Amino acid sequence: MKQVMRQVVSLTLALVATLACAQDYPSKPIRMIVPLTAGSGADIAGRIVAKHLSEAWKQPVVVENRPGAGGQIGTQAVVKAEPDGYTLLVQSASHAANPAIYKSLPYDPLKDLIDVAFLGITPYVMVTAKGGSYPTLKALIDEAKAKPGAIPFASAGVGSSTHLAAEYFAQSAGVKMLHVPYKGSPEAIQDSMAGRTSFYMAPINTVVGQMKEGKLAALGVSSKDRSVVMPEVPTLSEQGLRGFDITLWFGMWAPAGTPAAIVNKINGQVTSIMQSPEVREQFAKLGIAPTTMKPDEFARFVRDQISTNQRIVKSADIQPL
Repeated sequence: MKQVMRQVVSLTLALVATLACAQDYPSKPIRMIVPLTAGSGADIAGRIVAKHLSEAWKQPVVVENRPGAGGQIGTQAVVKAEPDGYTLLVQSASHAANPAIYKSLPYDPLKDLIDVAFLGITPYVMVTAKGGSYPTLKALIDEAKAKPGAIPFASAGVGSSTHLAAEYFAQSAGVKMLHVPYKGSPEAIQDSMAGRTSFYMAPINTVVGQMKEGKLAALGVSSKDRSVVMPEVPTLSEQGLRGFDITLWFGMWAPAGTPAAIVNKINGQVTSIMQSPEVREQFAKLGIAPTTMKPDEFARFVRDQISTNQRIVKSADIQPL
């Protein structure tokens, strides 16, 4: 009985200490690691959130870009950090693609990280050369069916979210196409503008300028609903690919072991930020819809996305790196 009482007292003290820690959080600068290059969607979204977190908490929130290996380098740095809420990860949908693309990762995305908050979601826009060989989605699909495996499409790299989105399109349309991976979006966009590839499934913010200049044409957007940034562009689902819905999204994670009270405090503050008119306007200009979820909802979403990507990779017979 005494042993049981000691355990109860110990657990109670630990809970009190955790709650007290959460009340004091944050009491020093926070490091926000983005495992992608500066100027990427995750980087821009992360910097907007960091600015508002800093203002709300009166503590610096410093964004640190640590790109490489599809986001593995920066993610691993977060995994190895102290689980105290002072090191956070902001990453894109690539977080859920990596388990399907790589034979092994230096971390377990489900066990070594805690899903903290969803930040936003944006559709891909399927772009092709303006005045090129594919004036419509139907023209592209018909050509791909007539020449199985011969029509090239661009991506920002093997296993990138743009690659998997394009493979999902090919599977949904029932066609086989030739994947041409590039080092990143700039190169993929350039060759799509030149007509050297049939299309690129581009994050909207990366091609808005070229579309306004008349260098790229849009064949459709990848979400179930039209984009507020380009409402004139129909969805792929509207054009015959019923139910087609794949998007680029951004989220926040913390090292496993971070106290739940701190995770919930971060989630609550991020939710408040996402609902502010200023941030909604900033995100809208990027084509990103601010979206909020509780930590448990976000955890379920991430697991569902990992499963979806594994199915896409298996169906496309993509060999893990």
